[in-house]
Amino acid sequence: MIRTQSLQYLSLLLFVIGLTSPLRGQESQDTTIYEIVPQMPRFPACEQLDTTIVFKDQCAQQQLLSFMYQNIMYPFEARQNGNEGTVVVSFVVEKDGSLSNAKVLKDIGGGCGMETVRVVNLMNSAGIAWIPGEKDGEIVRCRYNLPIKFKLEEQPPYTIFGTDTIYTEYDTPLQFQGGEEALSAHLNSKLSYPEAWQDSCLIGNIDIQLWVGPKGRVRVLDLTDFADLGFDFWSAATEAATSTFGKWEVATFEGRAVPAAYDISLTFFPEREACKTVVTNYDRAVKALNEGIALYNEEKTEEGIAKMTEAVNLFPNNANFLLSRGQAYMNSNQFAEACVDLRKAKEIAQVNWFDNILPLLCR
Repeated sequence: MIRTQSLQYLSLLLFVIGLTSPLRGQESQDTTIYEIVPQMPRFPACEQLDTTIVFKDQCAQQQLLSFMYQNIMYPFEARQNGNEGTVVVSFVVEKDGSLSNAKVLKDIGGGCGMETVRVVNLMNSAGIAWIPGEKDGEIVRCRYNLPIKFKLEEQPPYTIFGTDTIYTEYDTPLQFQGGEEALSAHLNSKLSYPEAWQDSCLIGNIDIQLWVGPKGRVRVLDLTDFADLGFDFWSAATEAATSTFGKWEVATFEGRAVPAAYDISLTFFPEREACKTVVTNYDRAVKALNEGIALYNEEKTEEGIAKMTEAVNLFPNNANFLLSRGQAYMNSNQFAEACVDLRKAKEIAQVNWFDNILPLLCR
C-alpha cells in the first residue's frame, strides 16, 4: 500500500468538491499556459473555509494528496519488482477548472507513472473542478506539477488467491524433484497434441500457474491461452501439469511445509508434415522476439521494436508477441501503438493485466 502522512488541517468531505465553481468574473482571452502565477490553482476541497488563501492552499494540498492516495492502486508489476520512489506528473488546470495534458515528468517504472496519470484524469470524469490560477485579477491556464510517493509496506509472507494461500517467501523454495531439466522432460513426456486438431496446424503456448500444497497435492490456479488454441488444448495442458502430483519438493517457511505456486509454460507443436512450415516460422518468430527484447533492454528501442514486429508479422494473433511489443511501445511513450497491441492481446488471451491503463493509452 502507499503511505501518506496524516492530515494536519481540517478534513472536509469530498462531496463538497463538485459544488465549488471555479469561475470568477469575466474570463480573459489569454490562452497562454503559465508555469507560475501569483495565485496558483488548487484542489477545491477547502473553499468553504473562512480563512486565508495561504491556509486554503495548504489544506487543498493535503486534500489533493488524500484523494490521490485513496484512488491509486499500486501496480502489480511495481510490487513484484519492488519499485519505490517518487513519480512526478504534470497537468494543465484550464480556466473552467478541468485538467488537461497530463503527462509523466519522472517515473519509477512498473506502471507507477501511468497509474498516477490515470488518477489525475479521474478527477475530470468525477466532475471535480479545480480553482484555476489567477494573474492580474484574471483567470488563466496554469501548469501544475504533482509529486506522488510510492512506498511498499512490509508484506506478509503469503498472498491469497481465491480461497488458496500461496507463500511468496520461503526457507526453501518449491522445486520439482530433479530440478528444471527433470520437470521439462516429465512435461514433454506427458503433453500431447490433441488428435482432433492435428490437421489444423495450430501452434502456441499455454501458461499454467500450479498450486502445490504442503503434502504435494497439485491444482491449477490459472491458465492463459496466448494463441486462442481452445478447450481441447486447455485440457491437454492441465492434464500434463497435474501429472506432476507427488513429484515436488514442497516449499518450507519457518521450518514447516507451506503451499506455493509454480509457473509452467507449455508449447503445442503440430507434428504433421503439412505443418512443418508453420513450425519453422514459429521458431523464427520466437527467435526474433527474444532478439528484439534483448535489443530493447540495451536501449536500442527502434531496432528492438522492429525485431518484435517481425514476430508479430509472422503470427499476428499471438498474444504473447503482441504483449511484448505493446509493453515496449508503452514504455517508449508510443501510446496509440501500445493501445492497438495490448487491446488485441486482451481479446485473444482474455487477460486483464492492463485494464487500468488501457483507457489512458486508447484516448
